Amino acid sequence: MALLRKEEVAVVAVEQPRPENGALLGRGSRFEGKLTFEGTVRIDGEFVGDIVSEGRLVIGEGAQVEGTVTVSTALVSGGLSGTVTTRGPLELKSTARVTADLRVETLMMERGAFFEGTVKMNGGKGGAD
Repeated sequence: MALLRKEEVAVVAVEQPRPENGALLGRGSRFEGKLTFEGTVRIDGEFVGDIVSEGRLVIGEGAQVEGTVTVSTALVSGGLSGTVTTRGPLELKSTARVTADLRVETLMMERGAFFEGTVKMNGGKGGAD
């Protein structure tokens, strides 16, 4: 039995990738197909296909997502290629590598993030013109 100080317990809890009220596709996992969900989904593995949701998508560092993504909001720390539409903000962290055509309400990029593609701002219309 190991004893941990309170500070160590807090660090362990923060380091574990856990989506709020959703699912997790863990490292080493690969999925092909169509994903629909409610709440939040975190992908730390590989996903190829379509993702459609009114929820939040989190792409972890080291993850790779390829396909068509239509979600409310997204946070990207890993790889993403294809077409992305959000009704709210799309946030690219410094480790993000994105090659995609984007249609977003807001795009936020940290220094170091890589992006290649096109961006259309939809003004919160969810991709409608």
